[in-house]
Amino acid sequence: MTKTKTKKESKKDEVTSTIAKSEDGTIQITFKIPYLLIESTKSKVLDKLKDEVTIQGFRKGMAPKEKVEEEVSKEELIQKTLNEILPKALGDVINKEKLTPAIYPKFDLISSEENKDWQVRAVTCELPKVDLGNYKTTVKGELASKKIWTPGKDEKENEGKSAQSQSELENAAIKALLSNVNVEIPKLLIDEEVNSRLSKLLERIEKLGMNLENYLSSIGKTPQQLRSEYEKQAKESITLELSLNKIAIEEDINVSEEEINEAIKASTADPELAKKLNTPEQKKYIASVLRRKKALQSLIS
Repeated sequence: MTKTKTKKESKKDEVTSTIAKSEDGTIQITFKIPYLLIESTKSKVLDKLKDEVTIQGFRKGMAPKEKVEEEVSKEELIQKTLNEILPKALGDVINKEKLTPAIYPKFDLISSEENKDWQVRAVTCELPKVDLGNYKTTVKGELASKKIWTPGKDEKENEGKSAQSQSELENAAIKALLSNVNVEIPKLLIDEEVNSRLSKLLERIEKLGMNLENYLSSIGKTPQQLRSEYEKQAKESITLELSLNKIAIEEDINVSEEEINEAIKASTADPELAKKLNTPEQKKYIASVLRRKKALQSLIS
């Protein structure tokens, strides 16, 4: 079932929106952009383009807007106009409706007729709610049933169990966790991850001098089979990431600045790469990875 909510009309130069939510967490926002706002924004865009476009017979920045508009493609002008309008319109909707998008929306221009309001559709999804269930008991039972020796336990508890590698411990815990978690992953999130994996695969096989058709023939799979496999992997990967994030929150697991810096130092001996990693955005990403690692360790220790 889809729930729809419409923002009330206000001023003639204000963007209005209609929101539709589906059961899997997908959010569709349809923006209606008044023609008055389109025209005023387009005028500002052309003012900026005057300094970038070279027009014969005019000094840079001195050509009239009409001449500038003739030199710029219709598609570019539409794109630049929407780039000025949509970020604020999207931010207003997110704040007003208290949305929590998991990914930046994909925008689709529905209509852009002259002298009429424009319509743009944005599609994103919310982070799904994760039900961990009785995951601690499930993981503990899995490790015990496989007679896996676990660190931090005394000799009596580990009696009769064989020591396993770190990866074997983690794999057993992950398998038990995934079997216990209940979460509905939005199709949009899965498609995003699948497309990312396919893109990386294409890069790898191109470096080998192959194309996708030859590669699939060499492994005996069809495009549909490959995508189906990637969809399954993507769903498991996203479920695991969301589950470990929730465990980290419930267990109050944090990562210190020192741990982040140590991870950066350990990740590369290349000073340039280390410099790229030492940014607020990258540090935030590294912190999230370390938190998930700690959450996984909490399951087996």
